[in-house]
Amino acid sequence: MAILSGFLESLKGLYLDSGLSALTWQNYVMIAISCFLLFLAIKKQYEPLLLLPIAFGMLLVNLYPPIMAPPSTTMIPLDTYMLEHPGETINYAITELNGIQYVNKPEYGGLLYYLYQGVKLGIYPPLIFLGIGCMTDFGPLIANPKSFLLGAAAQIGIFITFIAASFMGFTDEQAGAIGIIGGADGPTAIYVTTKLAPELLGPIAVAAYSYMALVPIIQPPIMKLLTTKKERSVVMKQLRPVSKLEKILFPIIVTVVVALLLPSAAPLVGMLMLGNLFKESGVVDRIFKTAQNELMNIITIFLGVTVGATATGQAFLSLKTILIIGLGLAAFSVGTAGGVLFGKLMYIFTKGKVNPLIGSAGVSAVPMAARVANKVGQQENPSNFLLMHAMGPNVAGVIGSAVAAGVLLSILG
Repeated sequence: MAILSGFLESLKGLYLDSGLSALTWQNYVMIAISCFLLFLAIKKQYEPLLLLPIAFGMLLVNLYPPIMAPPSTTMIPLDTYMLEHPGETINYAITELNGIQYVNKPEYGGLLYYLYQGVKLGIYPPLIFLGIGCMTDFGPLIANPKSFLLGAAAQIGIFITFIAASFMGFTDEQAGAIGIIGGADGPTAIYVTTKLAPELLGPIAVAAYSYMALVPIIQPPIMKLLTTKKERSVVMKQLRPVSKLEKILFPIIVTVVVALLLPSAAPLVGMLMLGNLFKESGVVDRIFKTAQNELMNIITIFLGVTVGATATGQAFLSLKTILIIGLGLAAFSVGTAGGVLFGKLMYIFTKGKVNPLIGSAGVSAVPMAARVANKVGQQENPSNFLLMHAMGPNVAGVIGSAVAAGVLLSILG
């Protein structure tokens, strides 16, 4: 019996020393959710570049919560410290409490806590925008400036959801962070949330990137519901060529206008336009390639893993999270509808020259939303090619979501 008892005590000790003893049912649920998101990223290839690191960060923090632990200080009685470290010079601060001297020994935080500071301080999202700018062609938008209106109209989902969330018990700051999901722009959603409601970063980031990944599923039913077959079949005339000078001046002019009129949006829009200027100027090929590839990839890894690591079971599994996910879907759907309905207005005013489907691309999920608009148009008319026309509202949506973020930050920040 003594041997059996000792064996059981050993097993108990192993269990208590393992990570299993510290996990709760919420952690196990989040582990299952993270595995499902990994499945979507790998098998279904839904936004894998960000959904995969987000899901793995979620998995990691729920298996080993200390990886996101902040640094702390352990107070050790001076006498005890001297006994454990005889002859050692004390390089730590000493505090006296109730007549007893304590050594304040700092304990380092978890790995992801330090990487997360780039999110918390608002560093990673603008750097992501720098890379996006390097990959964006604003030519279709310059060739058809009316696309700005479609990109702006699609941001209506942000503000309607902001109002709705305010009436559902969320604070104004939280409502603003939830509403920005409607812009379908992950870095913008993360940037605004870290400024207004960092406690909601996990569910908002997961909702934003999930809906971006589900654009081909969510948008087509809304587009078909709000348009007729005749409208969807409209063939738009070819866009005019855009000169190199126009492409160089565009990012400079947009930066000046936005920075003067809405300074809160300058970090996002400014970095987006800087990346685009790298691309269009043609004189900084080396840093253009670095910003587009190496820097973009490194920041994407850090951003995804650390944002996912904020989704602990205790913080994520709540009624508030369910409401956020539902409101995010509403924001995205209303934004899509707003773009399509404004496209119908343009169809009427231009006497049938604008296909309303391109308005759906104003939600900013580049380039997937533009591809969806093109695909739905070709289902009605196989000879219809809307991709370049839809790219105008699509890139306008990137600027529009950043401007909407600036408006929210100016009002609520």
